[in-house]
Amino acid sequence: MNTKVIAIVLGVGMIGVGPFRALAADANAGKAVFTKSCVSCHGADGKGNPAMAKVMSGLDITAKEVTQRSDDELLKAIAEGKGKMPAQKSLSKDEQKQVLAYVRSLAK
Repeated sequence: MNTKVIAIVLGVGMIGVGPFRALAADANAGKAVFTKSCVSCHGADGKGNPAMAKVMSGLDITAKEVTQRSDDELLKAIAEGKGKMPAQKSLSKDEQKQVLAYVRSLAK
């Protein structure tokens, strides 16, 4: 009986671990894409490149008004652009999701 309980607890525990590992992997992959495609405006820390901030507003993607947006809203902004931000058409859907996971990790 105890063996079954332990097996069930371990099984449930492993289910919870899988998604967190996937999110971490997505964020790690997203860092490379972010560095290549986004850092020039948003800065390495996501708070905005100071030189660009003089010309454009809204570069701080760690700001509360950005982090409170839904994943769908942010993915749309990445894919289609928003305001002065150009669409990132060269990124695949997976890369867009990876960048989003990385951006979410910056705000923590």
